[in-house]
Amino acid sequence: MKLTRSLGQCLGLACFAFIYTPVSAEKADSFKETTIEAGYSESDGKTSVRVLSKGVQLVRGTLVVNSEKAVVTEAPNGDQFVVLTGGVSKKVSFRQKRDGGPDLWVEGEADRAEYNQTTEIVKFISKAKVRYLEGKKITQEQEGEYLSYDSKNDIAIGTNSTTGQHVDGAGRVKITLQPKQTN
Repeated sequence: MKLTRSLGQCLGLACFAFIYTPVSAEKADSFKETTIEAGYSESDGKTSVRVLSKGVQLVRGTLVVNSEKAVVTEAPNGDQFVVLTGGVSKKVSFRQKRDGGPDLWVEGEADRAEYNQTTEIVKFISKAKVRYLEGKKITQEQEGEYLSYDSKNDIAIGTNSTTGQHVDGAGRVKITLQPKQTN
């Protein structure tokens, strides 16, 4: 398993940065090494499953991903499926610089995150939130029980239930867009 190569291409989180804004994740990050730290790691070569736990941190350039646990399953073709979970009172979180300016960022959190390298779909599940920032100022924000991005088909979905399906009466997805500043 080439876990340090990608951890599911850094969980596709950089892909998620493309969802609601034409400004993309920092391109230079894709050429940086990936460092993963955890308190515990167990790898099963027969099943191609690696479990990292006790505080997992992935760093690749400006991308930083934190979770309590990560389970990486590698298919025979080398593609990975990654499931990240938060802890008792912690969430899976990420932060990455965006191209297009000196202090542009995207960050987010959820109770669980999944990335499927084969389908190139990243999902943020349960109390999901993604924010775009200029410095510390939030310029866009989306919240929902389920936020996903299919980078192959350029489709973003936000729903009010963790299943990814709309449930009548279960709440709403919220998108907040700040007005553009004119000079």
